[in-house]
Amino acid sequence: MHSTKDIIQEAAALPVAERIIVVDSLLRTLNIPNPDIDTKWIEVAKCRLSELRSKRINPVPGDQVFARIRESFER
Repeated sequence: MHSTKDIIQEAAALPVAERIIVVDSLLRTLNIPNPDIDTKWIEVAKCRLSELRSKRINPVPGDQVFARIRESFER
């Protein structure tokens, strides 16, 4: 049997697309998908997309969001 270190080294040597599959598969063992939650997230995403397209809300770049978060913790 392979050690954890061996498994990690082997996985790190895989192409990016295959590493994504490995990571997703491992995460699914920790966070078992729940179709009800997935359905609700889809509804939220569709609502947010609709708000963006209709210009009811304005997008905020991620770097600005994270800068605001960092600032709030520095206070």
